[in-house]
Amino acid sequence: MQPVLNVEDVRHVEEELTGAGVSLSELMRRAGAAAAQEVVRLENVSTVVILAGFGNNGGDGWVAADRLRAQGIAVTVVTPIEPDRIESNLAHVVAVNAKRAGVVYEVSPARERLEELLEEADVVLDAILGTGFHGEPKAPFDIWIDCVNASGARVVSVDVPSGLSAQSGHAPGGCVVADVTVTMLSLKPGLLSDEGRDVSGAIVVAPLAEQTEGLVLEADPVAWRVEVEDYLDVMAPPISAVDKFSRGTVLVVGGSTRFPGAAILAAKAAARAGAGYVTLAVPEPVVPVAQAHLVEIPVVGLPFDPAKGTFAADAREELRRMAERSGAVVAGPGMLVNASTMTVVSGLLQCDVPLVLDADALNCLAKLTTGRLDSFPELIRRTSPLVLTPHRTELGRLVGLAENPPSSLSASLDASRRIVWAEGGNEVCVVAKGTATACVGVDIAMLPKPGPSSLATAGSGDVLAGIMGATLARGIERFGVSNLPLLCALACEVHGYAASIAAERCGTRGVMALDVADAAGLATDAVEEQASYV
Repeated sequence: MQPVLNVEDVRHVEEELTGAGVSLSELMRRAGAAAAQEVVRLENVSTVVILAGFGNNGGDGWVAADRLRAQGIAVTVVTPIEPDRIESNLAHVVAVNAKRAGVVYEVSPARERLEELLEEADVVLDAILGTGFHGEPKAPFDIWIDCVNASGARVVSVDVPSGLSAQSGHAPGGCVVADVTVTMLSLKPGLLSDEGRDVSGAIVVAPLAEQTEGLVLEADPVAWRVEVEDYLDVMAPPISAVDKFSRGTVLVVGGSTRFPGAAILAAKAAARAGAGYVTLAVPEPVVPVAQAHLVEIPVVGLPFDPAKGTFAADAREELRRMAERSGAVVAGPGMLVNASTMTVVSGLLQCDVPLVLDADALNCLAKLTTGRLDSFPELIRRTSPLVLTPHRTELGRLVGLAENPPSSLSASLDASRRIVWAEGGNEVCVVAKGTATACVGVDIAMLPKPGPSSLATAGSGDVLAGIMGATLARGIERFGVSNLPLLCALACEVHGYAASIAAERCGTRGVMALDVADAAGLATDAVEEQASYV
């Protein structure tokens, strides 16, 4: 796993490194050298244009320019002001030194001249704006960014693509689209989520010092990016001595006359993801529809409210009995929110069985707690695992942010921790869905590999809920609640891989949720195979 630090914590690591004897000037020299190394690693590089800003990020660019020039590469630095007028002390020193060493530079060239330079370049090194930047780039940097993106040259960004917030992953104005980003000391949240996913390219972490690893760990990473081999810790070796019950039993609770398909998708996904025995419980009128789509899965009809087409409150006790006989329960898809379904959800929370709450079960939970789940930890305090799978809007409803839901990975992590830290036990995990999904436990947050854009289709969350249920039914008894965030991350990884398989079959824009569910089995095998061969 790779640690992810908030930008403020990265600054703290820099301070600790200086206290350990690695000066800021030495860090700049090493950062510039790391950037130059990534440029050289690209093929057929003879001409490089470096865009250097006013601050330390620009200083890294000047260092890289001197390194590349020494290796016989033709380098031109584009700078907004003369090197000896740069106010940042460190950047001033390295820029003047590079000038004295013979580095060629141009000061604020006209747009036509900049376009000419970029057209001739094999590689552009983006050292304009660093991790401290937020807001929209101003002149001349907004023009520089437009020219870089229009140039067609390969782009290497230093620390963060200029214009992108390294913390939030948002770029309100223009933003460099990089092929490679060389980020210093540690990964940052903004590189992994939202616009950061599209503009960062391949991300290379440059540690810069031997002490970095220990200091990053001491800084308490906000999250960890999971590598595929990490899942070996929660993968049981395949054996032939199994039956349908030992492969895991899952009860899916959901559906309504308005939304019968959501529960069907969740049940099918649970079966495709490896659960040996799946049962679907729906309101009585939904049974014929579900049976028509699920030949292999038992469908049980329960008391319903004819006025609303949902479960009636009377279904609560029968669902509790069914839940107690299951290896895991998935509740919520298509359920709708009313007094009866809130009664059903509160009853399932009292069951001593691994429970996944998704979609309308989460909205019921928000209603039960008047939108402040973190103020009612006793409602979700239990001995068996509880997994909540909200997207950002649902997460906002759970923690009093319905009008201003989390808009970034960082904000989702903060909101999720309000829930798990209020409850205080490792039985609860919040799977905060988004452009980068975070599996947040009380001690650790894990970031599985994000899925493709083909997941942005109605019903894909229901499919994830089913995969999550199968993963818990198969793995929680063997691996325990201490591995709950990693098990949840594994389910997300399978979900994303299934979407990639579906996109190959149907096209990136043609994928529907059922296509993802149908690919879950192939995806499970593929993830296990990849983990075993890394």
